[in-house]
Amino acid sequence: MSAESGREAEGEIAGEVSTTARGPTAEGARSAAVVAAGIFLSRVSGLVREMVLAGFLATGVAADAFRAAIRIPNLLQNLLGEGSLSAAFIPVYSRMRAEGREQDAGRLAGAVAGLLAAVAALLVLVALFAAEPLTAILAPGFSGRAHELTVDFVRIATAGVGALVLSAWCLGILNSHGRFFLPYVAPVVWNLAQVAAVVAAAVAHWTEADLATAACWGVLVGGFAQFLVQLPSVLRVERCLVVSPSTRAPGVRDVLRRFGPAVLGRGTVQVMAYVDLVLASLLAVGAVAALGYAQVLYMLPISLFAMSVAAAELPALSATPRSLGVCGTRVGRGLAGVLLHASHRRLLRAGR
Repeated sequence: MSAESGREAEGEIAGEVSTTARGPTAEGARSAAVVAAGIFLSRVSGLVREMVLAGFLATGVAADAFRAAIRIPNLLQNLLGEGSLSAAFIPVYSRMRAEGREQDAGRLAGAVAGLLAAVAALLVLVALFAAEPLTAILAPGFSGRAHELTVDFVRIATAGVGALVLSAWCLGILNSHGRFFLPYVAPVVWNLAQVAAVVAAAVAHWTEADLATAACWGVLVGGFAQFLVQLPSVLRVERCLVVSPSTRAPGVRDVLRRFGPAVLGRGTVQVMAYVDLVLASLLAVGAVAALGYAQVLYMLPISLFAMSVAAAELPALSATPRSLGVCGTRVGRGLAGVLLHASHRRLLRAGR
């Protein structure tokens, strides 16, 4: 090959990489905006939920029990849900679709759904039968009425938290197909179910403990509703879906291999959340509830900016050809967007 031909080839490759980088980056920015809009609506509904819970339950014994009961089974959602599942499943699934292996992608999605449902069901059963020792370990400061309520609430709410694992599976499927808004706005249904349950109980003049019980039933119903509201869209975009808890489907072993590091990373966060719960339970009545209200507020900026960029970029990066130039451009511009939002918020606070 002549030097001139080599230069022409290099120019074509560079032009291709530049075009690929510009196009997907603009698409990534639009996707991040859609994700941010969905997260914003879900977080606003979450704030409404917290206002309703704080208004009716305040920071009493029932509020502490409810907050602890939600956090104890959160191990299901944190280890099997959005973060771990997205990191392990979306890259493999998106790559199969990019390679035109639609049948294999459908079998992979069905196998992951079957395995998640089986594992989540097993852990839900364990939580139902071991609610009392789990409460004693993770909320050692609770005694008497607080302990009893927490045990009852764990048994009610755990199945709803387990359903959120399947909701995270829907999120992975829809994100890989470029459908970002629905899976991130779906938690609105979960929040509204709790609000409706508490308001209905308040109208009926139920006691504070009964109001918290109603909120737990809202968690249960809302968890399944969040999954079911996404399911029709999943069935529309993934027409090759075959659900079965098989480890022999194409790509399943690759997903399981990626799942280990993701679970370890999320597990560290979960352990620290349990440490918070243990310490708060040893403080005065209302500490667990107050901590929960505060966490909703300080997590809002992280959810809106960092999570929106990461969620939008992961499927596209997984389907992008393995070019350091293209991947580096996408990651760099995504980080720049997060830093821009963070700097803007800091300047606004400084201006006050």
